[in-house]
This record gives sequence, structure tokens and C-alpha cells, in this order.
Amino acid sequence: MTTPTSSGKLGAEALGTFFLVFAGIGSAILAGKTIGAMGVAIAVGLTVLTMIYAVGHISGGHFNPAVTVGLAAGKRFGWSEVPAYVAAQVVGGFVGALGIFAIGAGQDGFSRKVSFAGGSNGWGDVIGGYSLLSVAITEILFTALFVLVILGATSKNAVPGFAGIAIGLALTVIHLATIPIDNTSVNPARSIATAVIAGGDSLQQVWLFIVAPIIGGLIAGLSYSTLTGDKG
Repeated sequence: MTTPTSSGKLGAEALGTFFLVFAGIGSAILAGKTIGAMGVAIAVGLTVLTMIYAVGHISGGHFNPAVTVGLAAGKRFGWSEVPAYVAAQVVGGFVGALGIFAIGAGQDGFSRKVSFAGGSNGWGDVIGGYSLLSVAITEILFTALFVLVILGATSKNAVPGFAGIAIGLALTVIHLATIPIDNTSVNPARSIATAVIAGGDSLQQVWLFIVAPIIGGLIAGLSYSTLTGDKG
């Protein structure tokens, strides 16, 4: 087995995050009225599940800055690699959003601002009607739970071969629970991708969907071994 190169790892992270945004968030922006929140949740979960098996053996299958930071905090990943991974994820996610825009622009009546604002994250009148505090708690706790699942499923003590299924299903459940609250982030790269194209209130509020998931990831990474006794 060959050892993946640094460029290969970054390419895998960019590709995985691209697919998460392009297919997962694209399902909300382009097909949300047809498939509903449940369909979107399933689509997002499946994007991560499939890309973990497709390229996870190359990069580890993070596809999310909060996951990368959480794994580093949990001593499963080197801090020196975090900036490059995060950059690859943000670029991959943004290219995915551009792909959604390229498709949507071909439909009569498509509005970049309206469609991407509807697929972005927010609080108050922007999305959901919940307060900033409610959304912050949502993002911190659900990201922490997501990263805890990842740490457990990828432990050397876990049943081999099933991590992708556990992680994909966890992300599906998280979306089912939180789409009505803030359109679900738990992933800064996903939030940046749509907010930059939407502009306006979505871009002004995106800071929370960068900060809160990172906090959640750090909490999970720092607490996992203490909570579970698993040093894997």
C-alpha cells in the first residue's frame, strides 16, 4: 500500500467537501421543494458516507474544518496539517457552491440571492426564527456530538469497516433535528460556501457558523478520552 502524498490528501479533502456541498446542499437549493427536509438530510448524510469510503483512506475523510480541529484536539491528527486541510475544505466547498449556481442559473426565474440565502445558515428573521443563543447552542452541541461519533467510530477499538456508515447516519440525524432551527451547519466550509454566494444577511451571520462548530469540535476532541476511557 502506497502512502498518500500531501497533495493527494488535500485533493481528497477538497473533493469530498465539494461533493458534500454540490450534492448535499445542492439537494436543498435545487430540489428542496421536491424532496423536503428529510430528503435533504438523507442526501447530506449519503454524501459523507460515500466519500468516506471513496477517499477516506487517502485523507482520513474529514471534509469539515470542525472535524479536523476536533481530531487534532483529540490527538488523532497533527496540528501542523490543520491549516492546509481547512483551506482545501473551504476551496472544495466553494467550488461545489459554484457548481450549484451554474446549474441553477439555467432555470428561468432562478435567483442567486434568494436560492442561496435559503440554503445558507442563519438565525432570527434570516432562518428559522430562533435566537442567536439558541443557534449557537445548537451548533456547538450537535457538532460536538458529531465529532464524538467520528472519534468513536474511527477508534482502533471500533469494529473495522463501519465508520463511514455510523458517521453518515449521524450527520443525517443531525440534519433532521436542526434543519428547522438554522438550516444545519456543523461545518464551517459548508456555511462559507453558500454564504459567500448569497451575500447579505447570510454573509453577515456566517461568523457564528464558523466559530460555534469549531468550539464544538474542540469540546469533543478534548473530552472524548475522558468521557469514554477510549484512548484509540
